[in-house]
Amino acid sequence: MPKAFIIMGMNYIGKGRISRRELLKKIASAGACAPFAHLSALAEPQALQKRTTKPAVAPTITPFSSADDAFLEELEKANFQYFWGQAHPETGLVQDRCHARSPVTSDLGSIAATGFGLTALCIGEKRGFVSRTEAQSRVLNTLRFLWKKLPNHRGFFYHWGNINTGERIWDSEASSVDTAILLCGVMTCKEHFIHSEISELALEIFNRVDWNWLSEDTPILPHGWTPEAGFLQYRWGEYSEMMMMYLLGLGSSTHPLPAEAWNTWKRTIFEYDGIRYIGSFAPLFIHQYSQAWFDFRGKRDRYADYFQNSILATDVHRRFCLDLGTQFPDYSDDLWGITASDSVKGYVVWGGPPATGPIDGTVVPCAAGGSLPFLPAATVRVLRTMKDRYGKDAWTQYGFVDAFNPLNNWYDIDVVGIDTGITMVMAENARTSFVWDTFMKNPEARRGMERAGFSAYLPSATQQTEEVPPPALQTRARSRLTGEPL
Repeated sequence: MPKAFIIMGMNYIGKGRISRRELLKKIASAGACAPFAHLSALAEPQALQKRTTKPAVAPTITPFSSADDAFLEELEKANFQYFWGQAHPETGLVQDRCHARSPVTSDLGSIAATGFGLTALCIGEKRGFVSRTEAQSRVLNTLRFLWKKLPNHRGFFYHWGNINTGERIWDSEASSVDTAILLCGVMTCKEHFIHSEISELALEIFNRVDWNWLSEDTPILPHGWTPEAGFLQYRWGEYSEMMMMYLLGLGSSTHPLPAEAWNTWKRTIFEYDGIRYIGSFAPLFIHQYSQAWFDFRGKRDRYADYFQNSILATDVHRRFCLDLGTQFPDYSDDLWGITASDSVKGYVVWGGPPATGPIDGTVVPCAAGGSLPFLPAATVRVLRTMKDRYGKDAWTQYGFVDAFNPLNNWYDIDVVGIDTGITMVMAENARTSFVWDTFMKNPEARRGMERAGFSAYLPSATQQTEEVPPPALQTRARSRLTGEPL
């Protein structure tokens, strides 16, 4: 049987994610701005200066050996320093990226990186990387700025903003999915820091988002809106990282999405090496981002168990990389993983299967890092190989560079906020379930999953994704490789 069969849906790369990510190419080619050393954000927090103000919290249950866990502790501590040192201490906005070895502060902030940064403050305080007083102060500054000063439209924030002022940059869109990532960070802080003003501000920010307006023309949500052109033509109609956005909208008590919105997007079934799973023509991160906060373990809706689906998708991606090993001999069971990242030629949206983008042997640490909860042993082995074998060039004060290619001796000079963020959050979830447990305390998160039709069940150990959505939600086609029906 041929390796890869696909039940086809919309071409995701052609009509979806790359349009939003294309802006990242500007960063990759942009020069660094002059540093502003007067900001205390560039200094280590007191807890890091003193090694720690309290013992790091040891996981009570972990799938990792003591050596693996010590490595992940080191990784999370390094990742945390990015979100502490590359955030403006007064606005809380986090730089989209920075030079890995000679960090300077540019003006370019990302609301998605800020969402990861807020979550990182919770993890950092829990693990003793920063004192509670310092972390809580940073959270308060961030939430006050988000509520009172950061430009938004009907509660949706602009994708890119000046970290000093919040001013919109690059005529960017009021982004639906990047706002969702920011909201996940906001609501994690609400439950971790038991503080009246944090709770009040978090709910104000969350409840301001007008999901009804976003869905007024169609239940398939648009990527965003600009004052110049209105709603973007691209829609979140395929399985991707947008699950968190729909669930947040369903969980809103002020402007909720209709419950049927959850059923409108396509769940396309792919098959590779005999494994069936829901996927898209997109990089591996689509299987990770929503599950950084929403806990899908032991739950399913009418269509699938999405946690199990991400296990399958990660294993399929591992097999795909191993199959590329004859072409790119650096790929092995100890070194694999491709997702949207920097490359020697700039920012690339790549991955597979099916092969997407000009794959050239580059490896991307956050591909394995963001999948730590799904394949713990396999992914931690990859990350430790990266550090042990290539750490001289691939490891920095903030953890791994965004990407590197051992075949041509290319090592990125940057770390990227969202890639560092997904690694840190998923490392913590794999070790302790902390972010899942904290975020899911929010009634809004639980209500969103309930309205989407999730219920608890006992997964089978060998389960594959066999569920096919109703015909109205699914487009069947012949195999791309053979022309035969699946």
